[in-house]
Order: sequence, then structure tokens, then C-alpha cells
Amino acid sequence: MTRPTPKDVKVIAHVADVPANDEVANRIANSIGPAFDGFAPISGTLPLDLEPASFLLAQIAKVSK
Repeated sequence: MTRPTPKDVKVIAHVADVPANDEVANRIANSIGPAFDGFAPISGTLPLDLEPASFLLAQIAKVSK
């Protein structure tokens, strides 16, 4: 997978049933973009690919005690 655009993030978040407005999608795309750039040389050789929607889930998850 190449560096996701905010539009890509929004689509993936929607498919994962995670609410993401334009501002959130833009922030996610900008924050994880460098990770995708770092993995570019080995892209397609990993047994799984990166999926940006889970970042939003981790951000909004409530911690139970």
C-alpha cells in the first residue's frame, strides 16, 4: 500500500464502521504517511499491510479499569 490520502483514510474508516470526518482523515493521513514512506522499499513483501482505520479506534478507545 502506498501513502494513503485523506480520501483513502476516510473510505477505509467508513468500511471499518469508524466515524472519521475530513479533519480527522487528514490528520491520520499526515501522521502515518512517514511510516508508509519508510516501508516503501519492502511494500508488498509483508504478510499483511497497514490499515489506517485502526489508528482512530485506538485514539477513541476508552480504557477500562
